[in-house]
Amino acid sequence: MKHAPNNSPAQSLPVYAADSFVVTQGANLGDPLSYAAELMLDDVYQLTPAAVPERLTLHATDETHLTVAEGSALGTTGAAIHLDCALTLMSPDGQITDALVLVEVDGAGDIDAIYLLPLAGLLPRAPYALVGIDREGARAKFAHLSCARFTRGTHITMASGLQTPIEKLRVGDRVLTRNDGVQEVRWIGQSTVRAVGDFAPIRIRAGTLNNLHDLIVSPDHRLFIYQREDRLGAGRSELLVKARHLVNGDSVTVQDGGFVDYFELLFDTHQIIYAEGIAAESMLIDTRTKPVVPDEVSARLTEGTDAGLSGLDVKETLLDRPDAAELLRRASTR
Repeated sequence: MKHAPNNSPAQSLPVYAADSFVVTQGANLGDPLSYAAELMLDDVYQLTPAAVPERLTLHATDETHLTVAEGSALGTTGAAIHLDCALTLMSPDGQITDALVLVEVDGAGDIDAIYLLPLAGLLPRAPYALVGIDREGARAKFAHLSCARFTRGTHITMASGLQTPIEKLRVGDRVLTRNDGVQEVRWIGQSTVRAVGDFAPIRIRAGTLNNLHDLIVSPDHRLFIYQREDRLGAGRSELLVKARHLVNGDSVTVQDGGFVDYFELLFDTHQIIYAEGIAAESMLIDTRTKPVVPDEVSARLTEGTDAGLSGLDVKETLLDRPDAAELLRRASTR
């Protein structure tokens, strides 16, 4: 696989510092969360009374690790982050929660901090038994969180103009892209996950961004907006906006609860395609997402190629207003 400069968007994750998740029963009684080699199955953990998730913002690199991005609430900017292991936690009622252990290391390679990234909400004062430690599957679990994902039923615009539900697409189908015309689908990924908390999908109601039908995507999925008038104050006409940053409780909402079927579309390079009439990104191959793609597929692709999309991400501060979606709708039509 060819390597390109780091053009990946920053990813902000809700994590707990290790000392917020402490063993209350078991061999490591009183100890905070640690890395896989020091963990013991059947130890029971609990969030401390003052525990709150904080944002760890990461960039992908061309190496096998991630780095702490500028502006992250936790960590040292530029420090390496390793995905140490995936944990399976069980509450007293038998409910299973998956979580990832992330380890921050300093320039000498020594551990500087450890973080817990739960893939579903953890309840305060609830005991969680550690029933599984997976050192091999952490990267794949994290990759699914990082992919641009569409939900079952999303209509994709084909080369012919036909609107096809994403679950009916096949490898080799020809899809219309914004920048490179007609492109063939190279790989389609599918997964079913719990739609909870920070990882629940985002629903963009019909008409919100001039879309004919509702569009439901993963929270960090980026939408492409062309502003005819810079109503947002971004200083440019072409924008990439994360779906989660448009949530306003009305026209853009979080679909929390149950399970969701996600699909990922991969082309020779990162593309902007049309989903329910909204320009939205396809899957981007980088350090975070590569583990979910079969080796024989990724070997033919160009890592990090962004079809001219680098630098188009909008800062969250510009979108921190209830009328952000409406401003973008009007900016793109006038």
